[in-house]
Amino acid sequence: MNKDLHVVVLMGGWSSEREVSLTSGRGVAEALRERGWTNVTELDMDRDVASRLAELKPDVVFNALHGTPGEDGTVQGMMDLMGLRYTHSGLETSVIAIDKELTKMVLVPHGVRMPEGTLVDSERLFERDPIARPYVLKPVNEGSSVGVAIVTADGNYGSPIGRDVEGPWHHFDQLLAEPFIKGRELTVAVINDEALAVTELKPVAGFYDYDAKYTDGLTVHVCPAEVPDNIAGSMMAMAAKAHRLLGCKGASRSDFRWDDEQGEAGIYLLEVNTQPGMTPLSLVPEQAKLKGIAYGELVERLIEEALK
Repeated sequence: MNKDLHVVVLMGGWSSEREVSLTSGRGVAEALRERGWTNVTELDMDRDVASRLAELKPDVVFNALHGTPGEDGTVQGMMDLMGLRYTHSGLETSVIAIDKELTKMVLVPHGVRMPEGTLVDSERLFERDPIARPYVLKPVNEGSSVGVAIVTADGNYGSPIGRDVEGPWHHFDQLLAEPFIKGRELTVAVINDEALAVTELKPVAGFYDYDAKYTDGLTVHVCPAEVPDNIAGSMMAMAAKAHRLLGCKGASRSDFRWDDEQGEAGIYLLEVNTQPGMTPLSLVPEQAKLKGIAYGELVERLIEEALK
């Protein structure tokens, strides 16, 4: 690759995942410079991002944004209109994958097992449970476990859920309610259509929420996961299939729950992340390293695919 190409690393923005995006973007920029790239610009996205990109005239944009509007198709559509090449998934894939219900509509008919869910108006949660407890409440179109709550029979949210308790019902008009799947939390990274490995995520306390994902010491990563070969193989095949069916480009990460009492029938794909983190704690670089792909090489592979 021509390392004189101008790479703009687009990061930051104003989503709930801004700080993680900044960490990802800085890591990407530093890795490129260390590998001899001579023209790397870090761009913290604000409302004049289109004019800034027009001024910078990048040969390729490394999209290190997380959450909206960098992960939901908004920025992808803007860059398409501007004729820019960029890493990770495009407009249509981003629109579908950020929405958990649309993702199910694409994947479930093709045999990808996902939890059945129902959309519920947040206000109705103060009247009655939408499904039997225990269940999970999550925003329809947020990533990184933002706003996720697990409602159990003996939990501290009340029954029905009290208006005065903290939870996502105060921040989102609608939520997705899904049955809680007991068992283990696992994830699979896919790079350029190839599933890399399975990692098990073991939170020190509670569940794998936003803080557990991005705070050092709150989650133990077991990579590769200590699961039977057939379970690992099934998850990797399912993640690669989801990547392909959704039309993902570059890197994606599929998150799973596995009820180990049910064997392969207990594997459920929860969501597909089209803008997985690139921080020191992130799972995609960790799995790439296991496969012998250094962080800088991973960044270059993503750029190479974007330039095709």
